[in-house]
Amino acid sequence: MPGLGRAALALALVLLLYAAVVGGYAAWKGRRRLLESAQSALMAAFGATAVATAVLFLALAFNDFSFRYAWEHTSRDLPVIYRISSLWGGQEGSLLLWMLVLTLTAAAAVAFNRKLVTGVLPWATPIFGAIGAFFAIVLVFVSTPFATQALPPDGLGLNPSLQNAYMAAHPPLLYLGYVGLTVPFVFAMAALVSRRVDERWIVATRRWTLFAWAALGFGILLGAKWAYEEVGWGGWYAWDPVENAALMPWLVATAYLHSVMIQEKKNMLRVWNVILISLTFSLALFGTFLTRSGVLNSIHSFAESSIGSWFLGFIAVVTLGSTVLIVSRLPSLRARAKLESMLSREAAFLYNNLFLVALALTVLWGVAWPLVSEAVRGVAVTVGAPYYDFFAIIFGLPIVLLMGIAPFIAWRRSSWRALARQVAAPAGVAVVAGVLLAIGGAASSVPALVGYTFSAFVLAAIVSEFARGTKARHTNGRSWASAFTGLVGRNRRRYGGYIVHASIVLLLIGAAGVGAFSSSKLVQLAPGDDVSVKGYTLTYLGVEQGHTQNATEVRALLAVSRGGNDKGTISAGRNRYFAEDQTSNEIGLRTDWLRGEDLFVIADRFDPDGTVFVQVIVNPLVNLIWLAGIVFVLGSLITLWPDAREQRRIAERLEALATFRSGPAGRIADRQVAPTTR
Repeated sequence: MPGLGRAALALALVLLLYAAVVGGYAAWKGRRRLLESAQSALMAAFGATAVATAVLFLALAFNDFSFRYAWEHTSRDLPVIYRISSLWGGQEGSLLLWMLVLTLTAAAAVAFNRKLVTGVLPWATPIFGAIGAFFAIVLVFVSTPFATQALPPDGLGLNPSLQNAYMAAHPPLLYLGYVGLTVPFVFAMAALVSRRVDERWIVATRRWTLFAWAALGFGILLGAKWAYEEVGWGGWYAWDPVENAALMPWLVATAYLHSVMIQEKKNMLRVWNVILISLTFSLALFGTFLTRSGVLNSIHSFAESSIGSWFLGFIAVVTLGSTVLIVSRLPSLRARAKLESMLSREAAFLYNNLFLVALALTVLWGVAWPLVSEAVRGVAVTVGAPYYDFFAIIFGLPIVLLMGIAPFIAWRRSSWRALARQVAAPAGVAVVAGVLLAIGGAASSVPALVGYTFSAFVLAAIVSEFARGTKARHTNGRSWASAFTGLVGRNRRRYGGYIVHASIVLLLIGAAGVGAFSSSKLVQLAPGDDVSVKGYTLTYLGVEQGHTQNATEVRALLAVSRGGNDKGTISAGRNRYFAEDQTSNEIGLRTDWLRGEDLFVIADRFDPDGTVFVQVIVNPLVNLIWLAGIVFVLGSLITLWPDAREQRRIAERLEALATFRSGPAGRIADRQVAPTTR
């Protein structure tokens, strides 16, 4: 079985190298049949990688500890679900999963766009092959998952922090996001090399980009939920380097998704868009480097290894190569259309872009600063949460405000008077909400009060847009329900985007509630003692002990009451895992949906005299963060859902482009840019 896995990976490497080298030669010389054989090799590489993944999966599922990877990450007592998730619980397995998703994505992207790839963007195939070949080289020669050893009696088990249901979904979603962003990058680079810089590559990759962006965003929120329940510190986002590594490409991809709409509608920002997608892909690779190099201290990171230098070199090649390519194609990328007014929807989207990229680069600087300081001064200086919080407020609040204003601004040109008339009602709602919140005590945190006021404005603007559109359709004789569904169905990108905006607002409200208004108390309790926090009274009843399949449990049991009313009990404590010989915090959590808050209990020290150290935290509005994830998925699905009318418009647009290319003007343009394919 290890031999089969190694052979499958070696075959995948050969196929990917063939796709890269032969596909590149075919694209250069215009050899259609040779290019199609390279595409077939790319698809076959997915099959070979799938075989390798199946081999490792079976080794993990059936405790074959002759595989070193299975021995290091599973044990006989480990529940089956965690044996499966251990596939991405270690460095080699996670790289193999990355390569599996990459080859699947590459094969599917080429298959669904075969005509475009073969005739217009032939360089997509060799670029996909080159990226896949890099990962295959690392897995074959540097960090193989199929190393073997003499069969030991049991494995070392899985890191206790990874033994959580959310970890079964969080990493795969991140990989879908990271790897999915390869598609628009590859097509953008293929368009530049082929000198076909119109919007065909954007149209072909729109849904790929949306899916990858949605998967990455939801994966980040699932990771936050995992951190909240498993790490045992009472918060949901710690600005950890690897958390930030996933956030940065998501922010830039968000800017890109907004920016390409301007290129599609107004044929503007061509240079900016290829820069954005190149930066997005480079940041995705940088996140992989941070996770696997061990250069930064993070609970997400794997052990330090030589693989980091490989990724650093690959990032350098990708960044330098894409930069040189963009610079060399500047004459053909420059659009004739210009920004007509600073008060227009195009301008609003551009402002949104600048704030998003500024926030991403600020986070990047904070992540990289320990590396820079160590290289310059010999001491790694870590940037703390206040740095990130400050810039998240400085750049985040204008982004939220623009989400509410932009829908009311006309394309090309608008007037301040027209804009004021459009935003008057949502602004009035925001002012009233801000005053009521200030009276209710929210003024104790100015950033939170401003954030809540802006959030009220955006939500009111979204409701206004839905109400106005639904009313217009209702006047044509439709029922209200039919008018609403028809409104969304006829413009899914627009109204799905509004729902995504609503999810961001919910996230902001929840994050501000936790950050500004949570209450915490750390006490030592003996049996019978109690502690009161924000209206809750917890009485320590004693210690309970138990066993699970692979761990022993110790819990502090506390009775909960509020306002004299019994609320039952809550328990928190620690688990001691057998094979891993490690302990983990197991928090107590009680959600009050009516009050919109969580009672969060940590008990991490049990003394022989029967006392226990307990931290009690009350987190208001935190569940809006998790609700935001559901709303985010709903909005993303609406934008992704196929629309026959949109498909017809896309087909007509591509047909018009093809007609232009085949006509006299198109042939003149082709001669001017010297196309590389025949």
